[in-house]
Amino acid sequence: MYCAGCGSELAPSLRACPVCHRLVHQAALEDLAAAADRARRAGDASAELLSWRSASELLPAGSRQLAQLSGRIEELSRQVATPAEAKKRANLGGAGKTGLAATIGAVLWKLKLVLLALLGKAKLLLLGLSKAGTLLTMLLSFGAYWALWGWKFAAGLVLSIYVHEMGHVAALRRFGIPATAPMFIPGLGAFVRLKQRPASPVEDARVGLAGPIWGLGAALAAWGVGAATGAPAWMAIARAGAWINLFNLLPIAPLDGGRGFHALSRPQRWLAAAALAAAWWISRDGLVILLGLVAIGQAMAGKTVPQGDRRTLFEYAGLVLAFAALTKLPVPVPP
Repeated sequence: MYCAGCGSELAPSLRACPVCHRLVHQAALEDLAAAADRARRAGDASAELLSWRSASELLPAGSRQLAQLSGRIEELSRQVATPAEAKKRANLGGAGKTGLAATIGAVLWKLKLVLLALLGKAKLLLLGLSKAGTLLTMLLSFGAYWALWGWKFAAGLVLSIYVHEMGHVAALRRFGIPATAPMFIPGLGAFVRLKQRPASPVEDARVGLAGPIWGLGAALAAWGVGAATGAPAWMAIARAGAWINLFNLLPIAPLDGGRGFHALSRPQRWLAAAALAAAWWISRDGLVILLGLVAIGQAMAGKTVPQGDRRTLFEYAGLVLAFAALTKLPVPVPP
């Protein structure tokens, strides 16, 4: 590589010329800045985040430009982590007072948002299946589970794990964090490899708990089909999916629960431990005891943030209670 300004030879790892101090990736940075500006004007914070995160990898460490850019990334991260849904509801509620037509319009607008969200999630799920690595490792896991428990349960279990991982992918895309598609490891589940780290504990918690939230949707869907059809396999899939997601809420790194606890203050961690006590009362499952003991340890000795995130606390508590209830699902024995 050679500097476009002075012609000096450059090592591939350099981000600025040591002679004239010109940025090595100046052209790419200008393109990314233009893309970020277009996203800002369009009101797409996720797209702007993606552009600025990509630009941050091309700037020299410790530079003034990187420090400024890091501040913008943190600001956008806070915007994405705290949706403006409450403001929309307030605006729609105010409009509803003006008459019946405005109220109907508000309801239709909310319905449109829900439908668009569902379509977006369905498109994302199909996109993940288009990746050769994801599909191949899914088939390997399916074959391993089929040999142990039969093809019906194996298919449901693999899809449940896939939905969980795509929840992480959806959250990463929302925060503009580049990541790989899910990769399966037979017997151990699956993982998504991040190409950048989250900018804050709250952002990390949103990404971490997105997997169990989507996993809860998969478990409830399996339970609904099982309740409607009476097929034991669906109930078994719902119960197994709930147990796997509950295990992922163990509050230690790098599991999803550990990423959630990262954004909780000490009092909030004690409240999360209380929620786990309630979850044990519901399920009487030994796994919940383990989660509770680790949560108490994190509340007593773990490093905490000064001001925790209430949404993370509510999501964590709601998830452990919901999964604890699902682990009590009766699984009919086929005749």
